[in-house]
Amino acid sequence: MTRLRTLSLKAVTTAAIVSTVGLLTAGVAAADTAYTASATHRCTFPGIPQQDVGITAFLTGPDSIPVNGTAVPTNVGGTATISAAVHSLLTAVGYDGIRGLATVPVSAARGTVSGPAADLNIPETIYPAGGPITVNIAQDANSTVPTYTAPATDGTDTLSLASPITAALQFHKKSNNTWANWNMTCTLKTTTPAQNPAFSPDFVITP
Repeated sequence: MTRLRTLSLKAVTTAAIVSTVGLLTAGVAAADTAYTASATHRCTFPGIPQQDVGITAFLTGPDSIPVNGTAVPTNVGGTATISAAVHSLLTAVGYDGIRGLATVPVSAARGTVSGPAADLNIPETIYPAGGPITVNIAQDANSTVPTYTAPATDGTDTLSLASPITAALQFHKKSNNTWANWNMTCTLKTTTPAQNPAFSPDFVITP
């Protein structure tokens, strides 16, 4: 497919998470752990009002990181679940497919993250009529994955989905078989009680 280039804040968010993560700290090795975060976001769509979208993000990282150590996660990606009701709204305005790139920002409670995960691939998909839509988001060779740097003291650290998640998309127009550009923005939905967008489990920081 034709690759798109993301605009501002290029970023959510995916398939199976099975790989290795190399610590950049010399002489340190660690096993792999799958980390997952999920939250409902309010996302913009062409031709219809903002809608709720369930976003789940995945990454694979080491099971522990030494203080001040660094690591680059692998298998970064996720899914965005569009409900059957939202699918019917998109169908009503003539859209039946999607493709593009996503940018997913991540924050750390104590350590630092060098930037968002950017240029995550959303493969071209034409959806069957009716029902919910699962949009896959996956790291590939063209993606940029940030470096995580652990805090200077041991204990734990929590990574969380940050906001907004953005995507440079194209939606497929069924009537004339064309693609329309759309810059999507997804912000964490405000709820009571507040949602928890943290990845689970926490990172373990060793002395």
